[in-house]
Amino acid sequence: MAIPAPRPFDAPVTIAVRPFDTFDNKCLLRPIMDQTTSRWATLIMSALIAGPHRFAQLHARVGGISQKMLSQNLKALARAGLVARHVAPTKPPQVTYSLTELGVSLAGPLTDLIRWFGQHGDELLAAQKHYDSQQG
Repeated sequence: MAIPAPRPFDAPVTIAVRPFDTFDNKCLLRPIMDQTTSRWATLIMSALIAGPHRFAQLHARVGGISQKMLSQNLKALARAGLVARHVAPTKPPQVTYSLTELGVSLAGPLTDLIRWFGQHGDELLAAQKHYDSQQG
């Protein structure tokens, strides 16, 4: 068995440094992470992965979301660079929302998360029922 030669002391040391540590409570990405991984943002992005939607289409697709909450989430997602807002020069203006390239890269994992919940729904509900039955 060959033993590797020791590294000379003057050889450069490579240290992998992550530019952002989201486990750190002072990380600048925490507010963006909170906004983009909320229930509503996750559902909006997963709806948009199918293609561009008008506001009313998104409102109909994401059951239970108010128009105000949809508007707030779309603004936050656009600010984060995940959603693009396209305004057609018509009267009245037609606004369409779509995922940016960055948004598509996040929507895939978020859609996988939603799919996971759907696949494990029975197990999750059974676990909750079991836990609740064990509580006094």
